[in-house]
Amino acid sequence: MGNLGRLIKVELCDTWKTEDRDFTPWLAQPENMEVLADVLDMELEVEAEEKDVGPFRADILCKDTYDGSWVLIENQLEKTDHTHLGQLLTYAAGLKAVTIVWIASSFTNEHRATLDWLNSSTEDSLRFFGLEVELWKISESPAAPKFNIVSKPNDWSRSVSKASRQIGEGNLTKTKQLQLAFWQDFAPKLKEKTTLRARKPLPQHWMNFSIGRTGFHLGATLNTQSNRLGVELEILDKKNANIYYMMLQQDKIAIENELGFSLNWKELPKKRSSRIVVFKDGADITKKEDWSTHQEWMIEALTLFNKVFRKRIKELDIGNYIENEEEIDSISKLIKDQLNK
Repeated sequence: MGNLGRLIKVELCDTWKTEDRDFTPWLAQPENMEVLADVLDMELEVEAEEKDVGPFRADILCKDTYDGSWVLIENQLEKTDHTHLGQLLTYAAGLKAVTIVWIASSFTNEHRATLDWLNSSTEDSLRFFGLEVELWKISESPAAPKFNIVSKPNDWSRSVSKASRQIGEGNLTKTKQLQLAFWQDFAPKLKEKTTLRARKPLPQHWMNFSIGRTGFHLGATLNTQSNRLGVELEILDKKNANIYYMMLQQDKIAIENELGFSLNWKELPKKRSSRIVVFKDGADITKKEDWSTHQEWMIEALTLFNKVFRKRIKELDIGNYIENEEEIDSISKLIKDQLNK
C-alpha cells in the first residue's frame, strides 16, 4: 500500500489577512458559497456583500432559492465576541423571517449556548446557525475549507417538525395518505440518483426543488383524478415572470432538442406565474406495484430539467433582453393592464 498523506491544519490568517477584504469576498464566490450551502443543506444565492441592515452592515446577504427566504451571514476570523452577537440580535429584531449564519474560527461555550437558546425560544421564522471554519491541506496541496456546525435549529427545521405533528394529529383522507406514501418512497430514490434535494415529504400533490435562483423552482406533481404525472419548471418571480418566460420561450427549439421531448408551455399571466411542463398520462398511483416505474420517469425528467434549465436560468438577464428601463416599464405596464382586464 502506498504512502498516505498527512492532514495539516492551516492558520486562517495565512490565507485570509482580513475578514472584509479577503474572507468575505472569497466566501461570496459561487463555488465557495456552494460548499457552505451543502453544509447547511440549502441552495444559496448571494444578493449583496456588506449590505446595510438597520444601523449595522451584514457581511453577506443571501436568499435560500428553495423558498425565497433571507439568509444573513456574519463572519469572523477570530473567536466569537459580544459585538457580533449584538449585531445578530439586531438583525433578528429588524427582520420578520430570516436565517442567520454566524461563522467564526471558534465559538465560546457561552455564545454556542446563546444560539441554542435562541433556536429553542424564538419564532419558527427565525433560525440561527453557528459554524466554525477551518483550513486543511495534505502536504503541499492547496488549503481546503471545512465548515463545522456547532449550533443549528432544532431538528434543523422546526417547520418540518410542526408539519410532522400536524400530519400525525390530523385525519388524512385516503388520497392524502396515498400522496404522502408515494413521496416518502420517492425521496430516498431521488437522493440516491440525483443532486436535487427533496424536502420533508408531505401529504400533497406536489414536491418542489430548488434550481439555483430565487423565483424559480422545479416541481413534480401527481394528479390522482386524471392519473397524470408532471415535471415542471415554474417561474414565480412576481415582477418579471412573464418576461423570463418569453426569454426562455425564444429558446424553445434548443431546449426541447436538449431534453429529447416536447413541452407544454403555459404562460398563465393571470396567475402571475408561468409553467413549462412535461406530462405522463395513464399513471394510476393507487397501483403501488407501478410506483417504481412512475418514480423512475420523474427522476429522469427532473434530472434533465435540472441539467437543461439551471444554467439558462442563472444567466437570464432582463437588461440584455430589453435595451433600457423605459422598455421594461412599458412591458411591465402592458402585462399589468392585461391582468386587470
